Amino acid sequence: MIDKVVASADEAVADIADGASLAVGGFGLCGIPVALIDALHRRGTTDLETVSNNCGVDDWGLGILLRDGRIRRTVSSYVGENKEFARQYLAGELEVVLTPQGTLAEKLRAGGAGIPAFYTKAGVGTQVSDGGLPQKYDADGGIAVASPAKEVRSFGGVDYVLEESLTPDYGLVHAWKGDRHGNLVFHATAMNFNPLCAMAGRITIAEVEELVEPGELDPEHVHLPGIFVQRVVVVSEPEKRIEKRTVALSAASATGAAAPSGTAGAAGTTGTTDTTTPEQAGA
Repeated sequence: MIDKVVASADEAVADIADGASLAVGGFGLCGIPVALIDALHRRGTTDLETVSNNCGVDDWGLGILLRDGRIRRTVSSYVGENKEFARQYLAGELEVVLTPQGTLAEKLRAGGAGIPAFYTKAGVGTQVSDGGLPQKYDADGGIAVASPAKEVRSFGGVDYVLEESLTPDYGLVHAWKGDRHGNLVFHATAMNFNPLCAMAGRITIAEVEELVEPGELDPEHVHLPGIFVQRVVVVSEPEKRIEKRTVALSAASATGAAAPSGTAGAAGTTGTTDTTTPEQAGA
């Protein structure tokens, strides 16, 4: 078997050229291949087309590529947390293909499985199937590019829309553990879109928090077999952010009892400290 480990993230993305298409794992701030994205940013790679559930936040993940105008077109399902994304889209600087989340997941999975297209009920009777959804605006706010109408067929008296699968040039993913042959294990909710992006990419690059030797991973625990992975890079201490912190009410606040003077509960705020770790958050 081939040893797929490369020395650094910079080396791993060195052949990603301007204009490439990328399937990028992650959901919100969880399971994002930050080291690979940062390496692309350092290289100055531009004119990219990205396929991702969302496009990061303003200063992290794909958001840093977006901020500096490196992304030309994106296929996404949820982009509401990124103000710069909205600005570029409405200003006509960014082409956006909004896709139902389940459909996006299946477009990636099907692409990786060699299935060119599939029928789904999601979006039937809306602009998803009928066309006309703004994908890019012009400088005056008019629609420069609109989504095309898609084929709709009836099966058993129910209408379905035809969706084409995705096979981007590269897949960039983050995994908890991996071996030298590219077999990957993901941690909790950080799995999210990562296996699907890995399957869909023609060349998939995986950053892993822990590298193990072949045979150390229990085959029953492998989430993605190495056949879908071409390169592995070790990122032993990746930065993990929590998108939104929440805390529990103190016992006094929950029961309505008066808190001792000078405490957080007396001020009407929560009386507990948020000790959530990135691991507990599923990062």
